[in-house]
Amino acid sequence: MVKIAVVGGGWSGCAAALAAAKAGAEVILFERTDMLLGTGLVGGIFRNNGRYTAAEESIVLGANELFELMDTYSRHRGVDFPGHRHASLYDVTRIEAGVRALLARYGITVKLRTRIRDIEKYGGEIRAVIDDEGVVYPCDAYVDASGTAGPMGNCLRYGNGCAMCIMRCPSFGPRVSMAERANVVERNSEKADGSFGAMSGSCKIKKDSLSPDVCEELERVGILVIPLPPAVRQQAKLGKKACSQYALNAFADNLVVLDTGHAKIMTPYMDIKLLRQIEGFEKARYEDPYAGGYGNSIRYIGIASCGDDMRAEGVQNLFCAGEKSAPIVGHTEAIVTGSLAGHNAVRCVLDMTYLVLPATLAVGDFISFAHRRMEEEGGMKMRYTFSGSVYFERMKQKGLYTTDASAICKRVEESGLSQIFARCLV
Repeated sequence: MVKIAVVGGGWSGCAAALAAAKAGAEVILFERTDMLLGTGLVGGIFRNNGRYTAAEESIVLGANELFELMDTYSRHRGVDFPGHRHASLYDVTRIEAGVRALLARYGITVKLRTRIRDIEKYGGEIRAVIDDEGVVYPCDAYVDASGTAGPMGNCLRYGNGCAMCIMRCPSFGPRVSMAERANVVERNSEKADGSFGAMSGSCKIKKDSLSPDVCEELERVGILVIPLPPAVRQQAKLGKKACSQYALNAFADNLVVLDTGHAKIMTPYMDIKLLRQIEGFEKARYEDPYAGGYGNSIRYIGIASCGDDMRAEGVQNLFCAGEKSAPIVGHTEAIVTGSLAGHNAVRCVLDMTYLVLPATLAVGDFISFAHRRMEEEGGMKMRYTFSGSVYFERMKQKGLYTTDASAICKRVEESGLSQIFARCLV
């Protein structure tokens, strides 16, 4: 039996676990906290701009379950907000239980509150991973989906301090990188000013703390765009954001609020005294991070070098996914890279040729573009996403962006890869 270990239970780790299980492997997924999805617990945005194309391509490729689950838990569909069209917003308060049930249906063993702290390596291969209790888990291949956020020291060094965010490092310990333990070269993303890391780009407000009329309007339409007084505008924060697709003046001049179960405000942080000057927000309270009036979590510290097949450089049986694999942003992007990493982990054990998604597909072009640009001057100052910034512009220029589902299906069929992630390889 092929046995695959996935470290990190965010969207990319869950996608990797599903892909490996569907390919016929026995899969064990380790998550250091007590819940799956990581930043997906406070995210909620998908299908906006080029993410629609990427999601539909992934569905035809056979990586459909997580996108279908997002659709099931959507509170709003087809909504527009500054710089973004036809977005869907899933309910961050409900979706985690659905993902956990989905993994169980595929027979995936999920070990929560289990932090992988070290590895056993022999030559160019990892032989086992080791948790905080010293338990050794030998497997055949591994996926590092541990992300790039935490520990608290990075938020202190590169940000405004520990923001007491969904990562909950003080409770569950810091992220440990399997890639770093295996001596894979890792690099840090940079802010516009050249300092390392990037700040998470949004905060969550408890909806019950808003005025009833604001809360009702938000739940009815899904999006509120509230002009800010000049004294409250926040241009200086745009360069700090991880989500460069939201680094538009509209997000500095307005308070953009999305209904994801929480009231999600699209700013990395905002002094609560200023926030409470806005009509309807007089009693607003931060839901995540709890220090959202002062700062937010720092991400993109420790990105591993890997190829377009997601295999980590210098380690035969280690694959990377999500933010661990490149300075990429978003749940869709995490699922795309995770699906490929989990699938290729099984191919590795079976000594099969690795799958590289072709550039005729947005998902394949995205992976190769991000990896190539990382190596160029200024490339680590960019974040790559289907929903904006440099890659969405490239999608449009190459004719890869479309919301025509039939055209997307035909494109995947012409690549010869329809349902590739649904095929059992073992």
